[in-house]
Amino acid sequence: MTEPDSFNRYSDAEIAAVYRAIRERRDMRHFTDASVRADQLARLLQAAHHAPSVGFMQPWRFVRVTDRALRVALHEVVEAERRATAEALNERADEFMRLKVQGILDCGEVVVAGLMEQRERHVFGRRTLPEMDLASVACAIQNLWLAARAEGLGVGWVSLFDVDAVRQLLHMPADAKPVAILCIGHVERFYDEPMLQAEGWAKRVPGALCVDENRWPAPLPDVSR
Repeated sequence: MTEPDSFNRYSDAEIAAVYRAIRERRDMRHFTDASVRADQLARLLQAAHHAPSVGFMQPWRFVRVTDRALRVALHEVVEAERRATAEALNERADEFMRLKVQGILDCGEVVVAGLMEQRERHVFGRRTLPEMDLASVACAIQNLWLAARAEGLGVGWVSLFDVDAVRQLLHMPADAKPVAILCIGHVERFYDEPMLQAEGWAKRVPGALCVDENRWPAPLPDVSR
């Protein structure tokens, strides 16, 4: 008897490749100075554009940053927020400041991902959950991230920035919103484990603790150490 999924199923090798990309994807901070080919970047952005979105609103917008002065300005915005974050972390401030949180000046490409303007026009799927536009952009970023890993490229998601400062630098409409500064480029090697775990900042929560049946999972243990 034919298995019900046999006609839609990928080959074993293709399935393994999908799971490998998911497992080996890393938030990268260390890049070489090698450039990213135009065709590779185009494929990554196309992968992002094929993400699911609530009500098919496709709320993502991307800005490729090719001006060096603009890169430096973005780097300075991130550094300002890094210092503010360290101050807010109190006793973990010094530990945080030792972490490398961005590769904006080092990577081959910088792409800013954001939410489009006039999102209030889209009600389908957002009437009670308006934040689903942000979830859709996150799906687009994840698509790009996994495609980059398959291409052998690293991606780092930088979220330490003042929203209005980035909005002004990129001449964004007032109702648009930057979500991520994506550092994309070649790396000497991918981290064996998430960098923040390797640095002792936090540990991965066991997946089994995030799933329950017919009820909400129990509170998670503290994994911040």
